[in-house]
Amino acid sequence: MYAARSALLLFLAAAIASAESDLVKIASPNGQIEFRLMVAQPAEPYALPRIAYQVYFQGKRLMDASFLGYEIEDPVPLLGENVGLVDSKTTSVDETYAIPAGKAKTIRNRYNALLAEYMQNGSLGRQISIEARAYDDGVAFRYVIPNTTPLPEVRIDSEETEFNFAKDGESFPLILRNFQTNYADEYSRLTMSGLHPESLIGLPFVVEQPGIGWVAITEAHRENYAGLYLSHVEGARMIATLAPRPDQQGMAVYSKTPLVSSWRVLMIASDPGQLIESNLVMNLNPPSAIADTSWIKPGKAAGNEWSGAPVNTASVKQSIDFAAESKLEYMVVGPGWAAGAEGLPPDITKPASGFNLQEALAYAKSKRVGLWLAADWNSVHREMDEAFALFEKWGVAGVVIDGLNRTDQWMTGFCRSIAKTAAMHRLMVDFHGAFLPDGIQRAYPNVLTQEAVLGSKYLKSNARPNSRDDVTFAFTRLLTGSIDYAPSGPAAHQLALYVVFDSPLMAIAGAPENYQGQKGFEFIKSVPASWDETKFVNGRIGEYISMARRNGNDWYLGSITNWTPREIEIPLAFLGKGGYTAEIYSDHGYERKPVDSATVLKLNLASGGGAAVHLHPAN
Repeated sequence: MYAARSALLLFLAAAIASAESDLVKIASPNGQIEFRLMVAQPAEPYALPRIAYQVYFQGKRLMDASFLGYEIEDPVPLLGENVGLVDSKTTSVDETYAIPAGKAKTIRNRYNALLAEYMQNGSLGRQISIEARAYDDGVAFRYVIPNTTPLPEVRIDSEETEFNFAKDGESFPLILRNFQTNYADEYSRLTMSGLHPESLIGLPFVVEQPGIGWVAITEAHRENYAGLYLSHVEGARMIATLAPRPDQQGMAVYSKTPLVSSWRVLMIASDPGQLIESNLVMNLNPPSAIADTSWIKPGKAAGNEWSGAPVNTASVKQSIDFAAESKLEYMVVGPGWAAGAEGLPPDITKPASGFNLQEALAYAKSKRVGLWLAADWNSVHREMDEAFALFEKWGVAGVVIDGLNRTDQWMTGFCRSIAKTAAMHRLMVDFHGAFLPDGIQRAYPNVLTQEAVLGSKYLKSNARPNSRDDVTFAFTRLLTGSIDYAPSGPAAHQLALYVVFDSPLMAIAGAPENYQGQKGFEFIKSVPASWDETKFVNGRIGEYISMARRNGNDWYLGSITNWTPREIEIPLAFLGKGGYTAEIYSDHGYERKPVDSATVLKLNLASGGGAAVHLHPAN
């Protein structure tokens, strides 16, 4: 046994000397993207060879050699150096699955996969594997630490994953104050080499590689693993930073083996608008854990949280009336509905005194309006099993969970537990005041939406967000999943957001009197909250964007601009055969006109303005 191991270690030492012998690679199904894994020599003096990767796009190097590995609490602290390739295998997958709500009804999941297994020399058989997938719209990889005798458990201090871009380029970072964040801030516009090394950068991190393409770095399938952030090292090189555990600041992840990390995702395209159409983040999650999804229904919602009305029986019934009259499927009862307890989070198993929840639920049912209840995550943590069982018994449609402003390992695991427990009780979920989506909607489609954005509610206290932010969010935050933004009012720019952004629970912000009698409210009543098809039409990040989405035979178009007024031409080639009627809600009023697939629609957008268009078959 000892002789066999010694022979293996000698073999690995010889293999390490030649990085080329350890080169393994996969290409995307269309051959445009190539992912390479190798063992390479870092430039630092006395450094040992390490696992590294490169990415090529359309024959050009997109990512230079980027090193991988973990700093762990172990006598040999860096896992991923001084290694040799033991085995590798490739597979291919091409499948299609349906989701009950989202930006497309059916999604194709097609990729080529690679699993590369490495053994670390001088570590008594310590192993690490890299699993990678190449799609037509990007690549993803993750770490796997198998269950081996030297590592029955792992304590990870840091993840040494690099993203070493081939060129310096313009980037759009979300610079955060710390790890306690709800992502409600603006994205900046900076050259990558100009990023401060102490800046904590949230995802997605969108970068232009001049003459090559566009890349968005994000993560997927975040389960019992710390959230990913980025830091700037030098030039065009970024490195992973994990959210620390609150109970042990020096550690990011503790796990018994086998350990499987979240996916590190590089969305790749020739044009940034193509990234919006991608379903890569969702595809990297496991299949639905919910067999019967018939009870998961998208819709638009009124709510006292967004209108500013107090929580009492009368005000909630008024909001239910507004929802019913306006053809909105839901009404959200905001914070304040649950019983208070001194020194403790609200008791979400009991309504507050003065609020008759059962009367409100019965009234909503009579009006065919589903009721959602808002809850702080602390309350859910204390009483989830009991409360969710009661919500199901009461006939509650879903729960809006607020205050999820952490992405440490415990919190990410807790959010998966929320989704699972809610599904057991046929409850839909909105992660409000939360971190970035990771594609959880595939595994748990009862999670309809997630905030993680500087939404319209911040207009109550300051001048943010503004039109430039909205245009930037469309090319950044939107890449990772649906946005609980809550457009405010019937102005053309806000109407367009119902199409530019997607959210299977689309909130109607503001008081009912802001909408009633307004022509634009007819568009809000008609626009769906879920789609069969999504198309990017045109746009430039931070400047303007036009999106088209189809539901059945009807198409909806949304165009918004920053503070620059502009005329935008929209070719309607995406329309089906025959004539259509275009109902146009713009900064200049309402217009109705006949169009077809040969029409080029011209939209004049005012400064900070927009246009929303409903296109339906003429017959």
